[in-house]
Amino acid sequence: MKRVILFSIFILSGCFDDISEIKSHIAKVKANTKAYIEPMPEVPSFTSFHYSSEELRSPFIAPKPEVVQEKTQQISGCLTPNPRRLKQPLEKFTLGDLVMRGTLGDQTSLWALLEASDGTLHRVSIDNYVGLYNGRIIEVDNSTVKIIELIPDGAGCWVERDTAINLTISTTKG
Repeated sequence: MKRVILFSIFILSGCFDDISEIKSHIAKVKANTKAYIEPMPEVPSFTSFHYSSEELRSPFIAPKPEVVQEKTQQISGCLTPNPRRLKQPLEKFTLGDLVMRGTLGDQTSLWALLEASDGTLHRVSIDNYVGLYNGRIIEVDNSTVKIIELIPDGAGCWVERDTAINLTISTTKG
């Protein structure tokens, strides 16, 4: 018990050292340091702007139904994809990311086997959709899948483009 008391007195005695060296160092640093603060930059004067398009439609309010209807009537004669159609799994890949690996079927129906860039194998047939541009499969044979894509023309309409995915035979052995 005596050792504990002596040890604690020894430890606490270190807390009462002379701090005159620290005070002199602080005084020297204060004497050598310049207390200069740069002046605040001048604030430019504010010029107000008068909004003069009050008679135009606010961009924060939905347009009137008549205006929307006129816009759709202007492009109603154009070829457009069906926006309500559910997307199929291969429509998230570009056609360059799809590889034809073979076919399955008999005399009545023929399916193509397409491999996606993520390594998955998909069975597709006529009227399935592939690619990013609403590509609809129109023909499947033993070596080719023929597709019609709808490509935007930049004016609000769409243009049909014929393309194909040809059979690719893997050269790796596994």
